[in-house]
Amino acid sequence: METGSPGGTETTTAGPVWTGLPPGLLRMRRLLLLVWLGLTAIGTGLLLGLLAGPAWAAFALLPLAGIGWGWVLLGRNWRSWRYAERADDLLISRGVLWREETVVPYGRMQLVEVTSGPVERHFGLASVQLHTAAAATDAAIPGLDPAEAERLRDRLTQLGEARSAGL
Repeated sequence: METGSPGGTETTTAGPVWTGLPPGLLRMRRLLLLVWLGLTAIGTGLLLGLLAGPAWAAFALLPLAGIGWGWVLLGRNWRSWRYAERADDLLISRGVLWREETVVPYGRMQLVEVTSGPVERHFGLASVQLHTAAAATDAAIPGLDPAEAERLRDRLTQLGEARSAGL
């Protein structure tokens, strides 16, 4: 950040202002991990214990190890998601091992959707789906607060109409 103008105003030379995803998405994904792998562990333990003997029931520890591994990976993945609204486009960045940054110009947006499935609604979450003329640049921002998703949809629609590229 540079300062130095006599009126006390500041000029920013930094990059875009990034916004991360709310923690509700992480909670939802971790709960789903616990439910599915927990049920798998119980089912594996019971089935193998009854059919093959108690020693084979130890294979139920594999889904439990998957819970621990998945717990960490879900946290890393959640922290990697972020988006930034710039003057002419929207940036979406995600990925841990392979970073992916999508740039969606406002003038190329054809449709902006807000979706929320039953599990997302239960956790008070919604997703924003962006559709453009090129299928390769379609993008989504998952796990937003519904009010933020609607605000983002309205803002992106307004900016898209104002900067329409005349397809």
